Amino acid sequence: MYRKVLEELMAWKDSPRRKPLVLRGARQVGKTWLMKELARKMYDDLVYISFDKDTDAVKIFEQTKDPKLIIERLALIRNKIILPGRTLIILDEIQECPNALGCLKYFNEEANEYHVITAGSLLGTYLAKPASYPVGKVNLRSIYPLSFEEYLAAADEGMHQYYCGIKSGGDYVAAFHEKMTEHNKKYLIIGGMPECVQSWIHNADPKEISTIQEEIISLYENDFTKHSGKVNSGRILQVFRSIVPQLAKENNEKFMYAAIAKSARAKNFEDAIEWLISSGIIYRIVNISKPAYPLKAYEILNYFKLFLLDVGLLKHLAGLTNKSILLSESFQFKGQLIENYVLQQLVPIFDQAPNFYAFAQEREIDFIVQHDGSIIPIEVKSGSTKKAVSFKSYINKHQSEIAVRYTTKEYLKNGAITNIPLYLVGKTVELISNREA
Repeated sequence: MYRKVLEELMAWKDSPRRKPLVLRGARQVGKTWLMKELARKMYDDLVYISFDKDTDAVKIFEQTKDPKLIIERLALIRNKIILPGRTLIILDEIQECPNALGCLKYFNEEANEYHVITAGSLLGTYLAKPASYPVGKVNLRSIYPLSFEEYLAAADEGMHQYYCGIKSGGDYVAAFHEKMTEHNKKYLIIGGMPECVQSWIHNADPKEISTIQEEIISLYENDFTKHSGKVNSGRILQVFRSIVPQLAKENNEKFMYAAIAKSARAKNFEDAIEWLISSGIIYRIVNISKPAYPLKAYEILNYFKLFLLDVGLLKHLAGLTNKSILLSESFQFKGQLIENYVLQQLVPIFDQAPNFYAFAQEREIDFIVQHDGSIIPIEVKSGSTKKAVSFKSYINKHQSEIAVRYTTKEYLKNGAITNIPLYLVGKTVELISNREA
């Protein structure tokens, strides 16, 4: 399986600022596979510890914080030599052993010649608390579901090569539009969870995809009870199950606590929302008071929307049929599904969620991103129409030099607006940076 982030992990091995590496991300996004693949490609050997199963390893980290002694004991237990720079030490499900998380500081300070990489389910909820991990003593990397590009690499090698070759608008080939659009529709159904993609590539069984998606959702909901700590697990579940109806509201309005329950208040559900965001299961995009640099300075923190980490899981939760997506049927939730897809592609590019801009009643810009000091408005169209009163009004008012519209239509540069097909969202930076027609 092709994962772009693997290139970054491989570069980490020889980086002058290498520290123990912590991978954070939701369950089932492929963290364990990535760590083992890194070991296979870049190291002579690996020592793999999964703290949810290996009680002996848990005891080692409970008894000492000395990294050299830990290495010796791990070598003796596994009956193998652990060599600096040649053996990758993988500490998986590290949230099950808080002492191991704390020991990463000492690996960095006293034994950084040993290469250590860690990951864990819901690790983000631990990392959200600064006291719970060694600030400044580890490298952090977020792991996301497979992007459309990564799905394409598995589904169609030829089209993936074409995709990779797009460095500017001049590389776009209109003849491939229908084939790429068909792949994009399949991605809306399958999504980017690795097990779903692998299942489709090997078995092409739609029922199996649906079963896997249901299992992942059940796994998440089970985690709410097991790992929520002091956060009310029932409220986490209520927020999670409100994602679809919240998005389905007329005009896709901001998140409303009253939509969870009539008596719901922000103070009762803020922790639940933060838990879901930290776990990597949902994204929060925040409205801004004005589209100016830097965007973070103008965020209206209590005016936001919530989306799911994966479009395939959202499609399953919403109960959408494959037919409605494949045949481009019109349905009320289609716009929200496409917005979630676009967001899913944008987050890894900018390594953070974009903003949106609601500047008048029933008028808003779907997404706003900041790139090289420029503020770029983005419109998402689920159909082929290009009518956009709010979008054009914004461009004229703010004299935007760069604006992006994602649609089902072909690539086209028209003044400030770059029309980008939905399947090329991942190529946005190339298409706006090298803007040949």
